[in-house]
Amino acid sequence: MSQGSFVFSSTALRSLELDKDMLERHKYKTQLATHHLSSYMLKKEAMERAQRRSTFARRPAVCQDVVIHNALYTGDVEALKRFFPRGSMANLVIEPQGGEMRWMAQGEGLWSLTYEQELTTPLHITAGRGFVDCLRLLLERGANVDLAPGGTTALHEACESCQAECAKLLLIYGANANAVSEDGLMPLHVCTSSESFECAKYLLQYGATINGCTLDEDDAPLHIAARHGLHDHVELYLRHGAAVDKQNNEGLTPLNAACAQPQEMKYLGRYLKVCQMLLDAGADVHTKDQDKRTPLHMACKNANPDIADLLLAKGSSVNNMDYGGEAPMHNILKVVCYKVSHHPERIVRALLNHGSIRVWPGALPVVLKHCSESPHTIEVLLNAYSHLKVTDTWVESVPEDAFKASCLNC
Repeated sequence: MSQGSFVFSSTALRSLELDKDMLERHKYKTQLATHHLSSYMLKKEAMERAQRRSTFARRPAVCQDVVIHNALYTGDVEALKRFFPRGSMANLVIEPQGGEMRWMAQGEGLWSLTYEQELTTPLHITAGRGFVDCLRLLLERGANVDLAPGGTTALHEACESCQAECAKLLLIYGANANAVSEDGLMPLHVCTSSESFECAKYLLQYGATINGCTLDEDDAPLHIAARHGLHDHVELYLRHGAAVDKQNNEGLTPLNAACAQPQEMKYLGRYLKVCQMLLDAGADVHTKDQDKRTPLHMACKNANPDIADLLLAKGSSVNNMDYGGEAPMHNILKVVCYKVSHHPERIVRALLNHGSIRVWPGALPVVLKHCSESPHTIEVLLNAYSHLKVTDTWVESVPEDAFKASCLNC
């Protein structure tokens, strides 16, 4: 045995072997962990590169080419095929030339008169004009279906323009049926005409929220349909579960909204049908808005006699006062001279027959002046009294022209 060496016992040797095995296992685990970490980092880097490439690919280019603009605005599909051959991307933002002039701040207190540009996309242009073939071509070439550089999507544009086939095509390609514009409107909210009915149907088929509300007024689609007298839309929305008594920021339910909307003579029947549907669906005739006006107050203000009859038949109170202390009778008497063709005397008669308080006799001269254009209304008012004292102020209250006209009609 050499000097400086010593003999290992069996226990010591065993301990050294265990230490060696432990070191080898630790080394293996370290190598394995390093391999996994390296693999993870490579995959992460690859994913980030792919994401960057994808983001770059989706980023729309700004197009100011007048030739392309002309092809889009005229629906020239053959020209678009040349501009966007197979394999190309049609993901563009259109910056139109011209427009209205307005003063714009340029910094450091400087202002300049500049054209007001409203950014749009090829999808907006073609969808809003009903160019279905052009729209399909652009979607096939990768146009971003929900791009909204001007604050609204192409789906908003199609629905607002009542282009049902374009709306359907956008939805098939994944357009968000509940996209919110910068004005707080979903596509269903811009379906405001009878011609937009098919658009509304497609939106609901592709997941539009039936009770989604506007950001400013808190109007649901049913409010908007009722306000515009769209009975087909109202029926559709009720069938899809629209909340019939939802109140907006002003306290208006869809029934209140329908009754409150100014109504021309030719549209009285449309609004009657809307109100009938809402009442059949359980709408409450007693709901008051923030000014404590009921649907009957509003129907009287707009002089729709059929709706007034309908509301009274459903139990609406004739003597409820609004925030200003006015009953439904006040509302109809204030508009008689503007709504003679609406037969306001029918509403006055119906209110009196359902227990409305009568006009104070001392106020009759003022009422005569306001109702002078409608002798039938005056007749109904006077017939509510068993006897009245007629004074010279009555004659003075009625304009001479109105008096002569009423005499000729007698």
